[in-house]
Amino acid sequence: MAGFLAEAVMLLHFAVLAFLLVGGFFAWRWRGVIYPHLAIGAWAILSLLVPVTCPLTSAEEFFRAEAGLPPLGTGFIDHYIDGVWYPESASTLVQLVLGSIVIISWVGFYAGHRAARRLSRC
Repeated sequence: MAGFLAEAVMLLHFAVLAFLLVGGFFAWRWRGVIYPHLAIGAWAILSLLVPVTCPLTSAEEFFRAEAGLPPLGTGFIDHYIDGVWYPESASTLVQLVLGSIVIISWVGFYAGHRAARRLSRC
């Protein structure tokens, strides 16, 4: 059961990262989505600035240990993404591109929100 839970947490972690990337665009249509998206974005920025361990990584490590599986050894990103989906040497570039996508989604949300407010005043 612990192995299943470790994999479930890993899949949830991937889902959170996917939401971080595209959630701001979802907020263009469903405005309430922006609040959890901003919270996850704030966590992502904090984790870049301060060495903090993601609670999902901690949960996966716990369940891996319970199942007798080897630890990740590094963080989630380092274990599953860096050097797997792109070369480790491109890490900074990938972070800048992905961060730019998130910022574009936020700018688009803000612009759409302002336009909707202007229309509602008319």
